[in-house]
Formats: sequence, structure tokens, C-alpha cells
Amino acid sequence: MSYLDLYTSSSIIYGGLQRSFEEAEFVLVGVPFDVTSSFRPGSRFAPLAIREASLNIESYSFRAGVDLADVRIHDAGDLHVAGDVNETLKRLELVVRDIINGGKTPVLIGGEHTLSLGAVKGIQKDLAVLCFDAHMDLRSEYMDQPICHATVMRRISEIVDPRNIVEIGTRAACKEELEHAENHGITYFAAHQMLGTQTEEIVNQVNSFLERFNQLYVTIDMDVLDPAFAPAVQNPEPEGLSLTMLLEILHKTCGKKVVGFDVVEVAPHYDEGNTAIQAAKLISELLCYIHGDKHEKERS
Repeated sequence: MSYLDLYTSSSIIYGGLQRSFEEAEFVLVGVPFDVTSSFRPGSRFAPLAIREASLNIESYSFRAGVDLADVRIHDAGDLHVAGDVNETLKRLELVVRDIINGGKTPVLIGGEHTLSLGAVKGIQKDLAVLCFDAHMDLRSEYMDQPICHATVMRRISEIVDPRNIVEIGTRAACKEELEHAENHGITYFAAHQMLGTQTEEIVNQVNSFLERFNQLYVTIDMDVLDPAFAPAVQNPEPEGLSLTMLLEILHKTCGKKVVGFDVVEVAPHYDEGNTAIQAAKLISELLCYIHGDKHEKERS
């Protein structure tokens, strides 16, 4: 290795930790894309902002008992996005499929929530999908667009059995979305009910739902958090979850079954960096949870 390789890199690396693709367990890809954003654009700037924030996150996870420095991560940089949503999703699908075929776990930093559709298509497995989001995203179309951030879970429900989907933190929907969820067996946990319930009870219900699945994709729209915790999102919605509740649920439901995850919808220009810090904390913790569960026997 030369000093050039040792002391320089082409871009900010998540957490300042970089392994080769061959030795990595997780491969991180930024998706700077927000073409269909309808209220506050800007999530295309999130991958860079979240990477910058990650450099300030200490590496040890107290919940998982894992140090991020021991998690083998390869940051592949950002997807070359197109102005067309279909082309961007196709590119992402192909990239995710490469990562999966390489025996790695894809980790995506958005970007708008639409990218989850490309990721799920790329994995091509019998999946359960665990979605943390203020919104149901189950509209048939929105502003004449059949594929956008407000329809992403509807499109996913057309390629994954809708009974395999659970949405957590829901507090914003229209009649069409509620009817679709009821008619197609999509499970959801409303935020106002969660806020009046012990976290352990919610965890037990989610785990009961997930126990029949071997493969799990997790998508986290940062607007699932209350704007008091994460104000810089594209579609903020009051009465959200706290970061502590979200981390507790993730820690106790997301482990070795996870075959990929994304964190989306941060629009960093709408605050002074707090939301990007929350997103970086989420990503780092979730990496530690999954790694810790996969290697539990080795650590004991």
C-alpha cells in the first residue's frame, strides 16, 4: 500500500472506516435523488451530509455491545442517478443485485423514499418489508405520478405479498391508503397508539409478525421521528416517535434476518445538521445490531 492509498480517498467515507468490497459484510451506497419530491426538496444532499455527520458518531453501540470499527463496511460512493425516476431505479436495482450476488448486505442512504422500490426489486427474495414512516405511501398515484415517494409502498406491495409488509409510526394517510391496507392485509402501527404503549409490547407484536420470515428488508423514512427530533425532512409530520423508541424497536426486531436496509428523506438544509446526525446514529446502530446478531456465538 502506498501513502496515497493510506492517507487519501476520493470522497468522505462513512464513519471513516473502509474495507475492500471483497472483505466487506455491508456495502453502503448513497442515492442522491429527489426528483419526485412534492413539499420540501433537498434529500439529494443527504448522503454527503450523513457521511459528514457519521465522522462525529462514536463507534461503540451500548445496546449491541459491538464497536462499529469491527463491522466490515465498504462505502462504494454514490449511485450515478438520472433525471428519470425509472432509469434511476433500474440502475439501483442492478447495483443492489450486484451487492447481493457478492454475498454482501446493501445499505442505502437516500435520497427520497422512492429508492426503496429499486432496492426491493434488486434483492429478489421472498421478503418481509419493515417500513418506519409517518406516511403510508400507499396511493395509487400522486400528482399524476404512479412511481414517487407517496406511492412507493403501493408499488412494493405489487411485487411483495402485501401481507408481508408492516408499517410502523403511521400518522398521515388518506382514505384510499387505509382502504388499500385493509383490503390487502397490510399491517400498520399508528403512532398515537404506539406513544401510549410500552415499547416492549410493540416489539413483541412486530416479532410475532416477523417470526415466519427468513428475509427482512428495512426502510426508515426519517419523518417517522417527531419533527422535534428530526426537523429537516421532506414531509415533516407532528406526533412522531422519539429516536430512543425507534432504536429500541430496531434493536429488538432487526438482526441477522436483515438482507438490506435504507435510511431516506433527510433534507439537510432545513436545519443545522441535527437530522443528519440522527440518521448517522441510526445507520451506525443498525449496522451494529445486525452484525452483533449474526456473530453472537463468536462474541460469547
